[in-house]
Amino acid sequence: MNSTIDLQKVAAIIDGYGCRREALIAIMQDIQAEYKYLSEETLELIAEKLDISIAKVYSVATFYENFSLEAKGKYIIKVCNGTACHVRKSQPIFDALHDYLGLTGEKKTSADGLFTLETVACLGACSLAPAMTVNDEVFAKMSPESAIDLINVLREKEAGANG
Repeated sequence: MNSTIDLQKVAAIIDGYGCRREALIAIMQDIQAEYKYLSEETLELIAEKLDISIAKVYSVATFYENFSLEAKGKYIIKVCNGTACHVRKSQPIFDALHDYLGLTGEKKTSADGLFTLETVACLGACSLAPAMTVNDEVFAKMSPESAIDLINVLREKEAGANG
């Protein structure tokens, strides 16, 4: 997980837009593309360099659903909750992953920092329902058991890469 944010690199992204206020959303998108989230320090630097209030920057960051103020895991899991997936029981898949990853309350990222669990309105893979993605790779006709098996495969892959 990318836990350290290079504020010089963030400043370079902002400078690349000429520190223009009207580029606020584009700046935030580029920073999030680089780090997967917008840290408090990042938001403060944006506000300072664009000469706008931190409240304004924060309000934009929280208004748009695509912005995240929380660090995300290496693997971003999106469970579809669209109609086709929902009627084919996507909720038990989400619930099983939520429990298996030890997530509680509003927490979306596992303690080991590897997995972030989210729901999405539709993945556009209705014929494959229930579907989920891991880092935008689609997995079809999932069950709670197959979803947990996939998590275990990814954990083993990480252990092998780090061991």
